[in-house]
Formats: sequence, structure tokens, C-alpha cells
Amino acid sequence: MQIVLVLHNLLRWAVLIFGLWTLMNALSGVFGKRSFTASDNRSNLFFMISCDVQLLLGLILYFANSWFDRLKDLGNNMKDPYNRFFTLEHMSMMIVAWILVHIGRASVKRAGTDAAKHKRMLIFFGIAILLILVSIPWPFRQIIGKPYFRWFS
Repeated sequence: MQIVLVLHNLLRWAVLIFGLWTLMNALSGVFGKRSFTASDNRSNLFFMISCDVQLLLGLILYFANSWFDRLKDLGNNMKDPYNRFFTLEHMSMMIVAWILVHIGRASVKRAGTDAAKHKRMLIFFGIAILLILVSIPWPFRQIIGKPYFRWFS
């Protein structure tokens, strides 16, 4: 399971890089009024794929490490910030972000104009990136903080 945890930790950076690339493309498209390009399409495709792989790794960790069993004693787990974060908050916000990425990608593909595509990219992927950033257990977050890079120990 250690390898899955290391991969989940490292893939976070790919998700963030592709997400920021997508967000920068959306911002430059909305404010620069430029056409929707192959780079725009590629960035949100790679963002979606990295989110898909990240979700798969996260679900493997969630079920393999018995986090799901903690839902049986939800009342006591809600009192402990660490358990609450990893049992409920992290997973639920990341799933909402994942859903937004998929809805956003489909919405962008269906938009009629380049301006609408960029605007939808900005809205859906922008909210998803915010949720992702808030849901990551950054090292500076007390109690729930994890290292920037987790290696094999």
C-alpha cells in the first residue's frame, strides 16, 4: 500500500500543474478574447485524466486502509479533526471537485462559441481547483498536515 500512497502524493503535483495550466488557458481566453485552441482542449483533458487516476488511487487507499469502516462510528470520528478530515472532508470535497471537472469538460465540449468555452473552463475548473487546494493536507495545516513529498520509508 505504501507505493499507492507515494503515487497518490506525487500525482497531486500533476493534478495541480494540469489544473493551473487549464486555469491559465481559461483566464487568457476570457480576458484575451482568443479562440479556443488545441492547447486549451489538451490542458483540460490532461487535468481530467490526472484527476481520474488520482481518484482511483485515493479510493484504493480509502478502502484498503479501512477509512470506510470509520463511517460506522461517525459520531466519535467527527470529534477528532484528523479522522474527520480523512474520513469525510478530504474524500467528499475531492469527489465534488472530480465531478466538477467532468461536468466542466463535457460543458466545454458542448459550448457553441470560443468565449463560452473559456468561460465554462474558468468557472468549472476554477471551482474544482479551489476545492482541490483546500482539500489537500498541506504540511502547514495543523493536525492533518502531510509532507509535500512522501517517499518510501
